[in-house]
Amino acid sequence: MKVVAFNGSPREKGNTGILINYVFKKLGEEEIECELVSLAGNSIRGCTACMKCREVRNQRCSNNNDIVNYCIEKMLEADGIIIGSPTYFASLTAETKALIDRAGYVAKANDGMLKRKAGAAVSAVRRAGSLNVFQAINNFFLINEMIIPGSIYWNMGIGREIGEVESDKEGIIIMEKLGENMAWLLKRLQ
Repeated sequence: MKVVAFNGSPREKGNTGILINYVFKKLGEEEIECELVSLAGNSIRGCTACMKCREVRNQRCSNNNDIVNYCIEKMLEADGIIIGSPTYFASLTAETKALIDRAGYVAKANDGMLKRKAGAAVSAVRRAGSLNVFQAINNFFLINEMIIPGSIYWNMGIGREIGEVESDKEGIIIMEKLGENMAWLLKRLQ
């Protein structure tokens, strides 16, 4: 079994990545392979509504000028998908939003190709707004007929400066429980 995570933060080793690694730790303890794909340093254009993915139906976006098709391939290979984003003005980063819009449209155009995979959202936040991030990512999972494991609270960690989430003890427990629950779910889905 394999889980791929997409870190939508422009800081590759920032708080979002730290939180994802706590989920990975628990998945690894259950012998689930984990792979992290960072969107940092990549300019990802939003969906242009060209509808070519609906015409061609080859599980790819017609725009080949960024890493979205690579990300879609990773999603197809995986049994579980984690998407993480820091909170920017109570929303996702632009790169994360572009990824879920384009990957989601391609998935819908190709007979629900992400259907019944496990999906989990992870959000890093300085103070407020992370529920919007959590909901936006979960909406991507739900519209693609994916299955979402829960945790003991919403999947967020609090911290502004790099590494500050390490002080959020509850946030760490949330990520660890998310990893345990995702592992449990993946084993039942197999």
